[in-house]
Amino acid sequence: MAEMKKQVAERCRLWLESPVFDEGTKAELRALEGNEAELTDRFYRDLEFGTGGLRGVLGAGTNRMNVYTVRKATQGLANYIRKNQGEERGVAIAFDSRRMSPEFAKEAALCLAANGIRVYIFESLRPTPMLSFALRHLKCIAGIVVTASHNPPEYNGYKVYWEDGAQITAPRDKEIIGEVNAITDFVQTRTMEQEEAQAGGLYQVVGTEIDDAYMEELKKLVIHPETIREQGRDMRIVYTPLHGTGNLPVRRILRELGFAHIYVVPEQELPDGDFPTVSYPNPEDKNAFALALKLAGQVDADIVLATDPDADRLGIYAKNRETGEYEAFTGNMSGMIILEYILSQKRELKAIPVNGAVVTTIVSGKMSCGIARAYGVERIETLTGFKYIGEQIKFFEQDHSREFLFGYEESYGCLVGTHARDKDAVAAVMALCEAAAYYRSQGLTLCQQMECLYEKYGYFQEGLCTIARKGQEGAQKIRELLERIRKEPPDRIGGYRVKWFRDYKKGRILDYGTGEETPSGLPESNVLYFDLEGDNWCCIRPSGTEPKVKFYMGVKGGSREEAGEKLEKLTAAVRELAGE
Repeated sequence: MAEMKKQVAERCRLWLESPVFDEGTKAELRALEGNEAELTDRFYRDLEFGTGGLRGVLGAGTNRMNVYTVRKATQGLANYIRKNQGEERGVAIAFDSRRMSPEFAKEAALCLAANGIRVYIFESLRPTPMLSFALRHLKCIAGIVVTASHNPPEYNGYKVYWEDGAQITAPRDKEIIGEVNAITDFVQTRTMEQEEAQAGGLYQVVGTEIDDAYMEELKKLVIHPETIREQGRDMRIVYTPLHGTGNLPVRRILRELGFAHIYVVPEQELPDGDFPTVSYPNPEDKNAFALALKLAGQVDADIVLATDPDADRLGIYAKNRETGEYEAFTGNMSGMIILEYILSQKRELKAIPVNGAVVTTIVSGKMSCGIARAYGVERIETLTGFKYIGEQIKFFEQDHSREFLFGYEESYGCLVGTHARDKDAVAAVMALCEAAAYYRSQGLTLCQQMECLYEKYGYFQEGLCTIARKGQEGAQKIRELLERIRKEPPDRIGGYRVKWFRDYKKGRILDYGTGEETPSGLPESNVLYFDLEGDNWCCIRPSGTEPKVKFYMGVKGGSREEAGEKLEKLTAAVRELAGE
C-alpha cells in the first residue's frame, strides 16, 4: 500500500510539472488536492489497452480517457503500422456523440499523421459499422472508432480495427498491445498541426461520398423491394437514436426504401453526450424505451426501434394487435426474425448457397440450430464478441470454404451482408423493417411471426445474471469460484444432466457419457460451458476488467410457460452453483 501511494504521488507530480501536459489538465489535478481516493484511482495504473482498445472514465490521469492516453495508444498503433509498411494505405477514423469524441478522433489522426501515416477522418459523427465499411472501402490497413458504445456518459473509448474491417483478434491484438505498452513516457508520442498534416497529404476529411457508398451496399441486401414499397405506405415506425449516431443513416435508409411513416422521438433525436433523457443509453434496457413507447401509443406504431449511441446495437418492441400492448424482443428474438426471413426468402428464390453459414457466439440463443437445419446451412459458434464473427468472414474468404449469410449475438447485435465486419444496427433496422413489411403482407405482425417460430422450432428462452464482488478481494473470489467449478464440474445443474463440459481455458470438451476429451476448437478463454440434456445450457464467463462474473442460461420448452419455468429453475441452480 505504501509503495502504491508513492507511485501515485510520483505520477501525479510528473503530470503537474511536465511541459507535456496542458494547463487545463494541471488545473483539474490541482483541484483534486487532498482527495486521496480520487487521485489514487486516476494514477494507480495505466488505462489498459485491451484486446479491443481503450475504455474508461473521462478525466486527467494515467487511468483515464484523455488526449494523452489516446495519443499513447495511437503511437503504439502507429509503430505497429509502420512495422507492417502500412503508412500509405492509411487509417480510417470515426467518432460518436460522446463527450470528447471529436477531440480524441482528431488527436489520434494528428498522431498518426506525425508518424507519416495517411488518415481519413469523418467530418462529423458516424455509426461504428460505417467505420468498418469505410476502412474496407478505402482499402485502409486499420481503423479507429472513438466510442464507449452504450456505457454511461462519463465514459469514452477507442476501438481498433484491421484491414478486413473487423476488430483486432489474435495474434494481432497482443502484438499491438505490446507496442502500446512499450511506450513508457508520454514524451515518446508524436503529434503535429492539422494544417501541416493536410498540406502534406496526410489528413483527409471524408463524409458524404462514404455515406452514399454505404447506403448503396445496404440496398443490395434487400430481398423484396416491391413489398417494402407496397407495405411501407402504411406501416408506422417509431425510432430513437438515444442521442447518438443513428438518426441520419437510419432515417435515410428507411425513407429511400419506401417507408413513409417514420416518427423520431424528438427529445432523443439530436446528438448529446450527456444523454439527458436516459440514465443508461442501452437498447437492452427497457427504461431507454420510455419516450419511444409513449410516442408509439400516440401514433399507433407497428414497431418501435432504438439504436445505441454508436448504432451497432438494435432493440425493438412490436405491437401485439390482439392485446394492444407493445412487446419487447430480446436480441436473440429479433435475430431469429431476421434469420428466418432471410433464409426462407432465399430458398424461395433458390438463392441459398450450398456452403452457406450462419455465425453466432457460444452464449447466444439456440433457436438458430433448428433454423439452420431446416434450411440446410451450417451454424458456426465463436467465442463471445462480435469481432470473432467478423473474423469468420475473413476465414471464409481466405479458404473459400463457406459463404456468410448472417451473424448475430445475444447482446442485440447482428450483421446482414459482408459490407462491414462488425454488428450493424443500421442494416439491422433495414432488414427487420423489410421482414415486418413482408409478414404484414402475409397478414402477420412481428409478434405473431415470433409465435410461429416458437411453434415451429420450440420455445427457447435465455437469461443472464451477473454476480459482482468489490475490489481486489472480490477479484480473487471470482478467480477462486471459476477454479472451483473447473476442478470439480457438476454432473447435474438444476436437475438437468450435464452431457458435455467445455473448458475453453484448457481447450477441451469432456463427454460425460463416454469420458472422452476432444479439443474445443476455439481460442483460449477463461470460459466454462455446460451442455445440458433437453437442449438446455449454461455458461460462466468472468469479466476481464472488473470483479464480476456473468452466468448465461438457455432453455427449450414445449410452451412459453414451460420455458419460463425451466429458465427460472435453471437460474436458481446457477446462483446456487455460484454460492449465492
